Amino acid sequence: MAETRYTKDHEYIRIEGDTGTVGISDYAQGQLGDVVFVELPAVGTALAKGGEAAVVESVKAASEVYAPVSGEVVEVNAELEGAPGTVNEDPAGKGWFLKLKITDPAELDALMSEAEYQNYVKTL
Repeated sequence: MAETRYTKDHEYIRIEGDTGTVGISDYAQGQLGDVVFVELPAVGTALAKGGEAAVVESVKAASEVYAPVSGEVVEVNAELEGAPGTVNEDPAGKGWFLKLKITDPAELDALMSEAEYQNYVKTL
């Protein structure tokens, strides 16, 4: 079963083996409002933990999506280019941004579990 971890910036990474699917949480999409544009990195891009991984623009603001862990982009969700609203409709499912081949699994230890993240969101 895939494990999902979260950052304080509201990104999630769903870990399956040595690959992680990255997106933004339901809380984050709700704060952004209607997503109108998503800019994704190129496949093969090396991302550092905390570095900019993608850009999401909504009717309210443009926001960076940061890499929860270091890795190489192995796939992007090209469907978001034509249907960016998918991020609002299904952020944890079809609204994912990219898949990373994780280079340092130890970095996952610094991320929050689902329960920890839900508790964190309650404090905001």
